Amino acid sequence: MTTTAQDAEGRPAKPRLPAKLAAHPSVQAVLTRRATGDAVDPPPVIEAEWLRELCLAAGADDVAAVSLDHPDLAGEREYAQSALPGTRTLIAMAVRMNRDNCRSPARSVANQEFHQTDEEANHAARTVTRALQDAGYRALNPSVGFPQEMDRFPRERIWVVAHKTVAVAAGLGVMGLHRNVIHPKFGSFVLLVTVLVDAEVSEYGQALDYNPCIDCKLCVAACPVGAIHKDGEFDGLACTTHNYREFMSGFTDWAQTVADSEDAADYRSRVSDSESASMWQSLSSPPGYKSGYCVAVCPAGEDVLGPYLDDRKTFMDTVLRPLQEKQETLYVLPGSHAQEYARRRFPHKPVKEVTGGWQPPAKRSAFPDRETPTS
Repeated sequence: MTTTAQDAEGRPAKPRLPAKLAAHPSVQAVLTRRATGDAVDPPPVIEAEWLRELCLAAGADDVAAVSLDHPDLAGEREYAQSALPGTRTLIAMAVRMNRDNCRSPARSVANQEFHQTDEEANHAARTVTRALQDAGYRALNPSVGFPQEMDRFPRERIWVVAHKTVAVAAGLGVMGLHRNVIHPKFGSFVLLVTVLVDAEVSEYGQALDYNPCIDCKLCVAACPVGAIHKDGEFDGLACTTHNYREFMSGFTDWAQTVADSEDAADYRSRVSDSESASMWQSLSSPPGYKSGYCVAVCPAGEDVLGPYLDDRKTFMDTVLRPLQEKQETLYVLPGSHAQEYARRRFPHKPVKEVTGGWQPPAKRSAFPDRETPTS
């Protein structure tokens, strides 16, 4: 936060300006406001209750602030200061999703929920940022997800701030086996956003002293490519290869397939009509997630847990099994654990080898196998 120089009597000192600049009407208006006391610096510390009410009114369902000096945010400081020099506090906000939409086997329903909540979270953060700016602070709200800093790829991370890391440090939840933050009340059905501000807050959030996860392992059972392990390990490459098939890496792989195809017939032997249509849809509107089942089946959170406690069998039959039984293509890297797991655990789901966009596609042989194409 900037401070205005003062004279010996405590009044704002007039800056030394070139005559032409000093004579400008806008400059004179600013200097007059300062001289008359109309321009007052904001309090150096933001009142926590005022900030909370501001965030809730903007559309957040929960909020907590955390100092950038928090030990768990050491890896965020360089990026936060680069985005907003002088950042002192990160404001973590959670926005709820509609659970049954997320649980739908129809991906159009679930994806619409994800993206609409994305927009609500971005709008809430922008509203808070505007209010902080109007109060005299410097503030900035990075995107919830995409768009991100693609010019950094693949040298370094492409996100401005790690929303999950910030939310956990602020006390909004705990990271689950599925690598999503579980809120104590709303469970996994939240999207997170962060606002950076150049001031301290009168009260910071505290990390939860318990884990909202109930250790049901339903996320393990739901993941179609075995990315989530019972022992806590997580195969991020398997997750991104399938779930993010129509995001950055999957698009790269698809573009490579187009470039490598000899003609339309060759392309169609590699990419089905439904896959082409799905990629078109993701290119013409927000890209579609292929899974997200780990969030869909999670029963954790006080507002979510009731139906699971009342009748676990019915919960399995109505929430978990429709996703397990869904007919869908699973995208895996050749020779990966995900490939073996998908074929063994979900034999009714077609498994397709892809490069995932992480590496150039292998050179085709003189007699490509048209029955098992690799896109």
